Amino acid sequence: MNILVCIKQVPGTTTVEVDEKTGVLKRDGIDSKMNPYDLYAVETALKIREKVGGTVKVMTMGPPQAGEVIREAFMMGVDEGILLSDKKFAGADVLATSYTLSQGVKKTGGFDLIICGKQTTDGDTAQVGPEMAEYLAIPHIANVKKIVDIKAGDIVAEMDMSNTVDLVEVQLPCLITVEKGIFQPRLPSFRRKLATKDKAITVWGLKDFENQDEKRYGLNGSPTQVEKIFPPDTDRKQEIWRDTSEILVLQMFDKLKELKFI
Repeated sequence: MNILVCIKQVPGTTTVEVDEKTGVLKRDGIDSKMNPYDLYAVETALKIREKVGGTVKVMTMGPPQAGEVIREAFMMGVDEGILLSDKKFAGADVLATSYTLSQGVKKTGGFDLIICGKQTTDGDTAQVGPEMAEYLAIPHIANVKKIVDIKAGDIVAEMDMSNTVDLVEVQLPCLITVEKGIFQPRLPSFRRKLATKDKAITVWGLKDFENQDEKRYGLNGSPTQVEKIFPPDTDRKQEIWRDTSEILVLQMFDKLKELKFI
């Protein structure tokens, strides 16, 4: 089975500056990591490969340093990695990102199964996976919490619908987005790190795609306009009260009245 996992490099800290003109995060010079949800997606792909055989590739979009998360995926056991990197991809919203990734998939020739993490910690939209599936005209299952069965031709999975769990069967090729907890991600292997340190990463830019219309990529292809964005206020106040339960209840009541919660 030919499996692709879409991964992303996200900030490893919550103290990230924002470009007030473009509304995008300033990622230069900050620590980064693989998006936590994507670790579960990679592990899901590796588990499926162990069961039915095949290959696992990862794809990410970003600047050259985004290749670091591909190296991390190599250390987990992934076979190949593809980096979509071009200045014209910068500043993409979910629609332009989904389109760019879908063009990368088409460039590869397609897959039996595409796996994405449910969402990213820097965007939290949970839209990129389903939008990719629409661009590729393949079925998809979101919020997958368990793979029940997978075989040549179809996949059966449990989909978390908050109040219910739906059992869904779809034909391959398809795309799924996975929840945390579907599998426990394995730790990167130092032995694999040494073995893959010189492993080639395929890099594609806009010139490598079939559709090279710059209006579909990056800021030019992003219909979402950010009106205002700013870092969250990190000022926090803390009070510690110590007394009998009767007095603490009265203090809490007075405090809630002061804050106009009651």
